[in-house]
Amino acid sequence: MTFPVEEASVAGLVAAYLSGQTTARRVTQAYLERIAAYDKRGPLINALITVNPHALEEADRLDALIKATGQPVGPLHGIPIIVKDNIDVAGLPMTSGFQGWKNYYPPEDAPLVKRIRAAGGIILAKSSLSEFARGIGDNINSVVSGFARNPYNTAFATGGSSGGTGAALAANFGVVGIGTDTGGSVRAPAAHNALAGLRPTVGLVSRTGMVPLNSVRDTPGPMARSVTDMVILFDVIAGPDPTDPATARAEGHRSPAYPAELKKDALKGARLGVLRQIFRPAVTDPRIIAQFEITLAELKGAGAEVVDPFVVPEIDSIPRPPQTPARFKDDFTRWIAKHPRVPFPSVKAIADSKLVHPLHQASLDEAAAARPVDEDPDTIEGLKNEQRYRDAFTAAMDAEKIDAVIFPTWAQLPAINGDRNTQLDAEPKPAPNAGPTALGSGLTFVASSLQWPAISVPNGYLGEGLPQGLQILGRAWDDAKIIGYAYAYEQATHYRRPPPTVPPLADPSRARSSLHGN
Repeated sequence: MTFPVEEASVAGLVAAYLSGQTTARRVTQAYLERIAAYDKRGPLINALITVNPHALEEADRLDALIKATGQPVGPLHGIPIIVKDNIDVAGLPMTSGFQGWKNYYPPEDAPLVKRIRAAGGIILAKSSLSEFARGIGDNINSVVSGFARNPYNTAFATGGSSGGTGAALAANFGVVGIGTDTGGSVRAPAAHNALAGLRPTVGLVSRTGMVPLNSVRDTPGPMARSVTDMVILFDVIAGPDPTDPATARAEGHRSPAYPAELKKDALKGARLGVLRQIFRPAVTDPRIIAQFEITLAELKGAGAEVVDPFVVPEIDSIPRPPQTPARFKDDFTRWIAKHPRVPFPSVKAIADSKLVHPLHQASLDEAAAARPVDEDPDTIEGLKNEQRYRDAFTAAMDAEKIDAVIFPTWAQLPAINGDRNTQLDAEPKPAPNAGPTALGSGLTFVASSLQWPAISVPNGYLGEGLPQGLQILGRAWDDAKIIGYAYAYEQATHYRRPPPTVPPLADPSRARSSLHGN
């Protein structure tokens, strides 16, 4: 019996396994056939770096267990999962988008991957990313993977740096996936690919086994085609890790069961502040502003009280805290110490190799020459300004009794693939103050600077059918609250629809033939 995997949910698949309607092998095979047909052929989505050659064996093992016990192993039983390729998965290469690591195999799974496997998940593939996660507006700046294409319109970018995971899930190459978010790298591809994506409060999910970019801000995050599936994955990966001290801060703040927060009436009485300071007309596509007005009406219709505008007086005067070369060098050096067999085992060795993407050579050279992190003026000042951000937002939210802050995820439509410089304003300006550009119009920096949780959820389509995202920002440890708000909004609107470039396969046998190299 053919089971349609397109837009399949976690609960729907597990129920189908239990009823005997399908098996994990058949479902995994179906996703492999879609990958074969669409990732490196046809629309050439190019979302994946490595496909797990043992995925069907893992599916067979899970099918045998459910047949023997009548019970799923866990909430992700037989669920094919996409993992960003800057996270350790035993038995598969981990490149972080760097060609010098093409043949590097990490010694063991990252803790979050161990949690996924223990819950019955199948790691189906490792996804493309901007090199060393250094990118957000696009996902093309890697020598290893090259362009990833948006399945809603392949001329446009997926968003980075988790754009491979984003495009793969949107194209139905897997059910749920893992991205990482430092400056917005879960939320950008979620918005650009009509997905739900969560940047958790730093510390809720272990970062061990994840290549660092900025340890103050780094966090893995779940991505999915629905808030429900995203939360099922989040509930699995959230938890303590003695090797990541940040997770100790989460004690007493984790929800005992994040799926219990999924309530259709969660927005009733919620007081939401509209942060118009960061998406003013001068830097925002008027179509996005118009769409956001519709979003506000939808939120009010779902019971929310909208405070518009919500103002944080200090935000315009606080310098935006940077991600510094010194912080990257310090974090990266400590990561390498735990990965002794990795090639090019230092920032300097990587910079000197000249194997990085040309876009990143200067920044790697700068990181190699950086001072110690506790002596670097930009890092020290940045930490002070991050605290100023937190103080300013806390005071303003307290004064207005704001439960969460809302604004678009991106101020412009997704960039055209390869377009890194086109200015969108009437008066030309020299770089680096040349904005706005589609590539540099992210509004994700707020949560990253705060290290607070934020979620992107679909809120419409504009231009050439390109998805847009509503961003919901909560205070530290308010992950459960904003998940509830996102779910209620999703259930009131149902904006998610599959992309047109990757339809159901009319003849799966042709894809199967391609998969086996015939």
